Amino acid sequence: MSNNEYEIIVAGGGIAGLTAALTAARLGRKTLILSGAVPGGHLLSIERIDGYPGFPEGISGYELCPMAQEAAMAEGVEFVPSELIAVTRAESGFTIQAENGSYRARSLIMATGASLKELDVPGETALRGKGVSHCASCDGPMLRGKTAVVVGGGDSALQESLTLAAHAASVIVLQKDAQLTGQAVYQRQVGEQTRISVRCGMQVEAILGAQVVSGVRVRNLATGETSDLPAEAVFIYIGMTPNSGSVAKMITLDENGRIPVDAMLRTTVPGLLAAGLARSGAAGRAVASAGDGAAAAQAADRFLRNGEWQ
Repeated sequence: MSNNEYEIIVAGGGIAGLTAALTAARLGRKTLILSGAVPGGHLLSIERIDGYPGFPEGISGYELCPMAQEAAMAEGVEFVPSELIAVTRAESGFTIQAENGSYRARSLIMATGASLKELDVPGETALRGKGVSHCASCDGPMLRGKTAVVVGGGDSALQESLTLAAHAASVIVLQKDAQLTGQAVYQRQVGEQTRISVRCGMQVEAILGAQVVSGVRVRNLATGETSDLPAEAVFIYIGMTPNSGSVAKMITLDENGRIPVDAMLRTTVPGLLAAGLARSGAAGRAVASAGDGAAAAQAADRFLRNGEWQ
């Protein structure tokens, strides 16, 4: 097996990819993981991950992900800080084109995660990094005595609003739907936090400001009325778009753009698996993504041992 050939390649350096690579290496497979410059994905910006076994008080993403990376490296996983560009079928597996070159794999695990959706409203692009953010733990400390707006009502929005409440004078959560959709435990914690106010049925029409964010323009979906809310920062958590385009010509994606898999996380293409947020039916929880990674690696190992897929 040449230097650029591997039994298993994992595309993606989030917790699903890190766990997949660790599991594959422990099964004795020559394993490469293609990740960003700093493995961890979106979890790196999460101040506290709850419900992860072994951490009853929660753990930050910037602690958990380096621990997973160190464990994988200790088992012999090779890390390449290069993003996946394209995948094609080869006679004995797959050819993977990355930013830094080409690799061959007998089995490929797509753990490429998802990208945060944008509001696509005036002011969002121009003010990104000038008050528009996706990382509460990064930018929260700069908001002491100020007002922050969080757009969204799911787990990420509620978690980040709680992080912001430790710094900002006030946090306004704007949810387009009639009610919040995050876990009950986060809804309860948000309700108990006096610095956080929640406004449902509100749609952001624009982000205001010349050089920096000065507020948001919102529409009340029940009355149709618009109003401007002063704020120094806007944090956007309205969902995610799966990073699955590199295999879109190889398999048919589901209606949400995710990679369809069976109960063993196998696609219809022998040797190709998907784990975490990139795959259909993903739970959207860190612990579930880690479980996906382990299960996908075991299925890939079984395929390499038996030479059978279905």
